[in-house]
Amino acid sequence: MTDVVLRVNGRERKASVPPETTLLQLLREHLGLTGSKLGCDVGDCGACTVIVDGKAVNSCLMLAGQVDGREVLTIEGLATRDRLHPIQRAFEERASLQCGFCGPGSIMSAKALLDENLDPTPQEIRDALAGNLCRCTGYTKMIEAIQDAARELRTEKSARTAP
Repeated sequence: MTDVVLRVNGRERKASVPPETTLLQLLREHLGLTGSKLGCDVGDCGACTVIVDGKAVNSCLMLAGQVDGREVLTIEGLATRDRLHPIQRAFEERASLQCGFCGPGSIMSAKALLDENLDPTPQEIRDALAGNLCRCTGYTKMIEAIQDAARELRTEKSARTAP
């Protein structure tokens, strides 16, 4: 067994898992965080995307032992009880998702992008979403939602830094 101590959504979590356990399995089966989805299990679809130490990763490709001592953010960590994250709200307002299976991974990829770049071009957004497959949409509404969220986040940032 491998002992893993990590911060998930701002909270320290511990687990003892077999060494072959993936981060996705750790999150879903051991920590009860089922927002990240198992799609392809080979890193092609992006349904399992989470953020590890600020970078979007396919959690199906990362072993649980690799996140020992690290910070993990999942879709469950974005919203508060009273308020959706601006990216989530924009995805909802733009009706960016149909079946929703790709939603958590796509939103987490968008979050990683906007954490680094609050004014991405449409091409930069497409590049950030390149690892997230969606069979229901044409991605246009996702791109528009991310642009909306970026505008809102820029406004929030300006308001916080204004004298």
